[in-house]
Amino acid sequence: MPTDHTACHCVVCQNIGALDSRTQATIGTVAQSGWQIVMIPADEQGPGWAFTIGLWHRHRIPELAMFGLDIHLMQTLLNGLAQKAVEGQPLETDQERHDIASVPIVLKTVDYRWYRAFFGTAIDFYRKPPFPFLQVLWPNRDGAFPWQDGGDDLATRQPQLSLHPDEHPAGAWTQDL
Repeated sequence: MPTDHTACHCVVCQNIGALDSRTQATIGTVAQSGWQIVMIPADEQGPGWAFTIGLWHRHRIPELAMFGLDIHLMQTLLNGLAQKAVEGQPLETDQERHDIASVPIVLKTVDYRWYRAFFGTAIDFYRKPPFPFLQVLWPNRDGAFPWQDGGDDLATRQPQLSLHPDEHPAGAWTQDL
């Protein structure tokens, strides 16, 4: 575990006292496992998503987020990617990976303006952004990613959080901004 947490504002490093039970549970999981996966199931408003908390605190590795697949599958994929990163395989923006799923995935830096809309539990843990997040994006059946020609069908399943919210196409992902 990194020893220099002087720039960290998280509830652990700042020794925050009275915390809600959800944050206490997150602290316990991060202390025991190194990170936690938060899963938000799909509902009538849109697809589900999952994201990590604790990778930045414990390992100075960007947090990870994924959208639009089964939440348990995303949990498995994020855990696999996090484990590889902890073992020394770096995570970088625009990196294409072929070692996590049966299809390639691409990592994109999340614009911090999206954090409140999707990562409230992480904000509760870290106390204030920005802490780094990478979005894990997956292609459609034809191998196209959301930003590529032929990837338009993914717009309802995966937001493009690397874009400024004002530049993102209107839809389910921008309703609450």
